[in-house]
Amino acid sequence: MNKMTVRDVELSGKRVLLRVDFNVPIAGDAITDDTRIRAALPTLEYMLSRNPRAIVLMSHLGRPKGRVVPEMSLKPVAPALSRLLGRPVAFAADCIGGAVDDALGDLPEGGLLLLENTRFHAGEGENDPQFAAELARHGDIFVNDAFGTAHRAHASNVGVSAHLTAVAGFLLEKEITYLATLLENPERPFVAILGGAKVSGKIDVIDALKGKVDGLLVGGGMANTFFAAQGRDMADSLVEREALDIARAVLDTAGAKLALPQDQVIADAFSNEAAKRVIAASDDVPAGWQSLDIGPETSEKFAQALQGAKTIVWNGPMGVFELPSFAAGTISIARALADATANGATTVVGGGDSAAAVEGAGLASKMSHISTGGGASLELLEGKTLPGIAALTER
Repeated sequence: MNKMTVRDVELSGKRVLLRVDFNVPIAGDAITDDTRIRAALPTLEYMLSRNPRAIVLMSHLGRPKGRVVPEMSLKPVAPALSRLLGRPVAFAADCIGGAVDDALGDLPEGGLLLLENTRFHAGEGENDPQFAAELARHGDIFVNDAFGTAHRAHASNVGVSAHLTAVAGFLLEKEITYLATLLENPERPFVAILGGAKVSGKIDVIDALKGKVDGLLVGGGMANTFFAAQGRDMADSLVEREALDIARAVLDTAGAKLALPQDQVIADAFSNEAAKRVIAASDDVPAGWQSLDIGPETSEKFAQALQGAKTIVWNGPMGVFELPSFAAGTISIARALADATANGATTVVGGGDSAAAVEGAGLASKMSHISTGGGASLELLEGKTLPGIAALTER
């Protein structure tokens, strides 16, 4: 971590422009999961203790693609953040222009202002220099605490850095520290667990990790593609036909480190009420059926593989965990990680669906670290340079 952090700059009397990741699920005006808002609190509370003139928060929400989409407004986030901080949070109806100028003029000393969705402007995703300069006008110092967008070269996390001293917040620093340590100096044994739907989306992660880990456990829909590459008939299971050659290459090069499921839970429909049964990994999936979870034998074997591990990273569910009938495999991995953490292992859950599964199982507090960025955590594990991190000011 050779970048400056919020500890390295004087905040007193300054207007701080803070990029957060408040891309949270909203139903009506209610936030259904405030995890990402709570993740920003340590940085916000530290900054407030340093007596800034004001804190201006900016974020995106969803993918409005450069147009105003009322359902993607950040307005409901302001009262939610206010409740968590115990102080008022004003809201500006835009992220640039007169609406922001007026809101800043009305802001008391030390006040907080949340700007409207940056992605309501096409200049955000295009990293337009003029749009970035308009955003930068709102601050004297730029603090980036949005790891979830660090893999995007957007105006609100990269473009503004051309105009202001840019430093990392505590969340961004924590993400870099945990994930970079996995690649650079993991305590061994080091085991990675990969799941989710597609092999193609994680082939670079597999390539980056297979030479570093002591064990690589693969489940979820991506295991189906490996099985198909071995010649099994997967019937109606999700299989990436275009990635079969990739899967064969991984099987050839990963060797004994790679562990596939030994049994699978199959169903006669993609439904929570479907008929289901367990088959061995050596068996073909019957016509009209599909694989939707790892089986109990695999859950036990994978849990055994995690016993004694000192470093564990997990990215991707073991099955269709959003359907309760097919969540057992994913929950078993979450419990195994919780046990490993209690036994002294460093456990990192790599964002996205894995994080949602851990939260849903009530085990989030049992992990060493849960990443707030799915795509960003994957790219960092791949060893890629993330634009949002590269743009920060060097120490």
